[in-house]
Amino acid sequence: MNQQIKAIVSGGASGLGFAVAKRIIDEGGQVCLFDINDERGQQAVSELGENASFVNTDVSSEEKVQQAVSVAKSNMQSINVLINCAGILGSGRVLGREAPMPLDNFRRTIEVNLIGSFNVAKSAAAVMAENDAGADDERGVIINTASVAAYEGQIGQAAYSASKGGIVGMTLPMAREFTRFGIRVMTIAPGVFHTPMVDTMPPQVQEALGASVPFPARLGKTSEFAELALHIISNHYLNGSTIRLDGAIRLTAK
Repeated sequence: MNQQIKAIVSGGASGLGFAVAKRIIDEGGQVCLFDINDERGQQAVSELGENASFVNTDVSSEEKVQQAVSVAKSNMQSINVLINCAGILGSGRVLGREAPMPLDNFRRTIEVNLIGSFNVAKSAAAVMAENDAGADDERGVIINTASVAAYEGQIGQAAYSASKGGIVGMTLPMAREFTRFGIRVMTIAPGVFHTPMVDTMPPQVQEALGASVPFPARLGKTSEFAELALHIISNHYLNGSTIRLDGAIRLTAK
C-alpha cells in the first residue's frame, strides 16, 4: 500500500490487535481501536500516541459498529485497512456434565466472532469503496482473524470452531465480491499464541502448549502475527485466502 495506513483494529486494546496497531503506528500509520474495555482502550491509546484513537464498540451490534466506523473515518479522514481481531473463546462441551450447552453460549460466540467480523467488515468496506484508487486500483484491505481451530477443533470448541470456520468460509466469496471495489480480503488463522487469554492459564499449561508446537516449539509471538498482517497489507497479490500461522501445529482431540 502506497498511501499512509489508516486502520481500524477491532479488539485492538490488547493481544493480537494491540500488536498490529503498534506495528502500524511504527510504520507511520494511524489506527482507531474498537474494543469493549474502556480502561484497556484508553491505556492502549496512551501507549500508542497521538496517531491512535479508541471507540468503545460492541462488534456484534450493527448500530454501534456503524457509529464507530463513522467516528474512525472522522478521526483519520479515511479508512483503507481493517484488521478484525475481536473475539471470545466460547469454550464448553455440547453435552456438559450437568446439562447440554445453553444455546445462548453458542449464539454469543457466533455473534462476537463471526457476525462481529462480518459486521465490521461490511461497514468498513462501504467507506473503503469511496477511496481514491491506489496502485493496482486498490482501495482497501480487510484482514480477518480465524484460528487453526477452524480446521481441527478440539473437544469443547464446537462453538469457537464453528465461529472461526465461518470466517474462513466467507473469506473467498467476500474477496470475489469486493474485486469491483478494489478491496482485498484475507484471513489469518493463528495457532497457539501468547496473548492475555493464555496469561490466565497456569504456567505449566502454557509450557505444555508451547511444547506441543512442532517448530519452533513455543507459543507464537504477537509481533509475528503483526508482521504477517503488515505483509498482507503491502503485498497486493494476496487475496481471498487464509494463511495458517501456527508452527505446523495440528490440534489433537483434546
